[in-house]
Amino acid sequence: MDELTERQRYLLTLIIHDYIQHAHPVGSKYLVNEFNLGLSSATVRNELSTLDEKGYLRQPHTSAGRVPTEDGYRYFVGHLLQNTELPSPTRHMIAHQFYQMPYDVEQWMRLAASILAQHSHAASVVTAPHPEEARFKHLELIQTRGRQVLMILVLQGGEVDQQYITLTEPVSQQQLSEAAQSLTNRLVNASADQVGHMALNLSGLEQDIARLVLQEMKSVNINPMGEVFLDGISHVLAEPEFVDSEDARMAIRSLEERSILRDLLVSSHPTSEVGGVQVLIGGEGTRDELRQCSLILTQYGVPGMVTGMLGVMGPMRMPYGRSISTIRFLSSLLSDLVEDTLTEA
Repeated sequence: MDELTERQRYLLTLIIHDYIQHAHPVGSKYLVNEFNLGLSSATVRNELSTLDEKGYLRQPHTSAGRVPTEDGYRYFVGHLLQNTELPSPTRHMIAHQFYQMPYDVEQWMRLAASILAQHSHAASVVTAPHPEEARFKHLELIQTRGRQVLMILVLQGGEVDQQYITLTEPVSQQQLSEAAQSLTNRLVNASADQVGHMALNLSGLEQDIARLVLQEMKSVNINPMGEVFLDGISHVLAEPEFVDSEDARMAIRSLEERSILRDLLVSSHPTSEVGGVQVLIGGEGTRDELRQCSLILTQYGVPGMVTGMLGVMGPMRMPYGRSISTIRFLSSLLSDLVEDTLTEA
């Protein structure tokens, strides 16, 4: 991309900030009066024409003001956006909300999605911490009725799998609790392969349960990510450029249909370290469903062991600075929480 002069960079920054806030094309006379530029409207108009030619701005129609293009947003995010942190009171408030909660990964995920949507005014996407290789942590067996039992399998990192299983014959709650405790003692921190080997040396109820545990752990290893939590879809639908928009429907469909969303997140998975932010603007020309959107993603967790993803999706006219700073802070906070769960193992 062509390099810009200091004045052009400043004008592009002003236009993008103003357009993000007001969603109206920005004209040269407005810039001069609103920001006391000390320049004539003609000088500013010439600079805006240059930014048009370079592909960073466009006019929706003749005599209208300018709006940023995809390349304009990319230049802004890559060169002009300053690294900022959330204000200290905001960070303390968010941290307090998390640390007040009981140990419950699902509640953490729902709270993170709510906070992201609130601070970015966009749709938030949070995936539960998912082990790169499933490792056993804890097992509970709860009698329901007859031969039906609720099996609760907790993996290292906090992922929880619950399912109803049917035993070959009725078993008392005491027998179930003893079997669950015995398996927890034997299998703690075991991989799927190790659970399979240990199951060969078990018998009766414990062997049956261990084989069911093995099936679930293999399923976790196959899945690319944990459960997905969404919030803030109404924020996207309320944006003026998405009212009665087919583009909005395509974007929302990509969020609401889990198979599409998982494919999108896996293919867009940030390759940088935990806390590193990836910004996809207009789908980067490869995702039709995102052609009018931006997607900001990062990882959290403990690399090589347990990781999840945080992201926001909204119109290209989104508050990038606030969204990125919120995502980075939540990534750090959730990483600490996940690491604590591993330390407790």
